[in-house]
Amino acid sequence: MRILHTMLRVGDLDRSLAFYTDVLGMKLIRRRDYPEGRFTLAFIGYGDESETAVLELTHNWDTKSYEIGTGYGHIAIQVDDAYKACEEAKKRGGKVTREAGPMKHGTTVIAFVEDPDGYKIEFIQRKVEE
Repeated sequence: MRILHTMLRVGDLDRSLAFYTDVLGMKLIRRRDYPEGRFTLAFIGYGDESETAVLELTHNWDTKSYEIGTGYGHIAIQVDDAYKACEEAKKRGGKVTREAGPMKHGTTVIAFVEDPDGYKIEFIQRKVEE
């Protein structure tokens, strides 16, 4: 067994696709409209679905926004340099909500950005092999 994808409901698909592709560097893998159901599914990620987990962005045409709730935490993305990843995200129009630095009570360097719908994405800096 393996994780295939994580689904997020988004209010404006084009805005979300721009964030995940332009700010975070993901690729649009596939997109399909379902006119009878009035929704669109877009799958995005860093690699082929046969090898890595991806995100499924679900856009219900008649819903402009969602309440995230208290159960959702974040999506984690490993980066080589969290400080540089934050700077790049800001240059590309991303919203950094926690600048890069060591996590509380630990040494792992982390940061957080927020997508246009308010979903949190954590950058976790890759540990240097010793």
